[in-house]
Order: sequence, then C-alpha cells, then structure tokens
Amino acid sequence: EGMPAAAVNSSFDVAYWFGDRALDDGEYLQPQKLHRLMFLAQAYYAVASRGRLLMPAVFVAEPMGPIEPSVFAGLSLERPRIERQTLPANVVDFLDSVWRRFGQHSADYLSKMVAGHPPCQEALAKGPREVITMASMVAFYGKKPSREMGAPPVEEVMRPKMMRSQTGKPVLVQRWTPGKKDSGG
Repeated sequence: EGMPAAAVNSSFDVAYWFGDRALDDGEYLQPQKLHRLMFLAQAYYAVASRGRLLMPAVFVAEPMGPIEPSVFAGLSLERPRIERQTLPANVVDFLDSVWRRFGQHSADYLSKMVAGHPPCQEALAKGPREVITMASMVAFYGKKPSREMGAPPVEEVMRPKMMRSQTGKPVLVQRWTPGKKDSGG
C-alpha cells in the first residue's frame, strides 16, 4: 500500500501559511524558525493522525536543527509564486494550534530545543543532512514523558481555543466557516 496521502499538496502550502500567520502577528518569520515549526507540525500531525503525513516532505538533520531541503532551497532568495491550495479547515486549525503553542518562541530557542530532541540527534549522529524518519518523530513526539525537553504531549499542542464568557465561564470557541447559514435572525 505505501504511505497514506498527505493532508496538503505541498510543503510550500504549510511554509506560506506559517509566513502569513507570522505577518498577521506583525512578525517576520526567519527561515530557521519556519523550518522548526514545519518539523514540529509534521511530527505532531503524524502523532495526532496515527502516522498520516501533514505534507509530502522530508526533513534532514542539520546541526542547527531540521530543515525541509526543498523549501529551504525554494525560499532562499525570495518567495516564489506557486499555485497554492486552500488548506482544509482541520489543517488550518491544526497549524493554528502549532503556531499558538510554539510561535511565540524565538528561532534560536526552537532551534536549540528541536536540535536536542532524539529524532534530530539520532539522524545527525549518522551524518549531516541525514533524513529524520517519520517513525523516530512519531516515537518521540507521541510519547508522554517528553515534556521536560520542551515537547508537550499532543493533547496540549492540539488544545482548542478556550475563551471566557462575560461571566468568566470557559467557552470552547469554534471556527467560523464562511458559507454556513447562521441559525439566528
């Protein structure tokens, strides 16, 4: 059978989403930070979906941390114009969760953190640009006790947006989907 299909067409779709999301927050997304976020997104998506790929991408180990070589080369000079897919709502919600959990950290912090994780360490021990296997990503990010290394359990990454009502009661916020009829008058 081989690998199940990825949730998005291209790793550029994810790279551009993170870039746009950072701009929405008034931040320029440095390449190193982008690659760490993409790596974490790929790993946690696989954990959450029992091994399914978020994007058809391969990450390789570098001393600074994992990179996706195609995106790294593709974005090295400028942002190329590519045909972009509209990401499925569940993927957008997932990427938003990853951004909310890890996006506040600096490129340097994320690089040190992720480069220290076993999937990167094991690949790097074999040599630079060694492919980091999905199996090693799922094994590490899917296990409970990895929190002390800055890798929270998937439930904490995927936590839905929690807001408070005017009375202070916690309310789960659902994404508004354009096109859905409002049941109110």
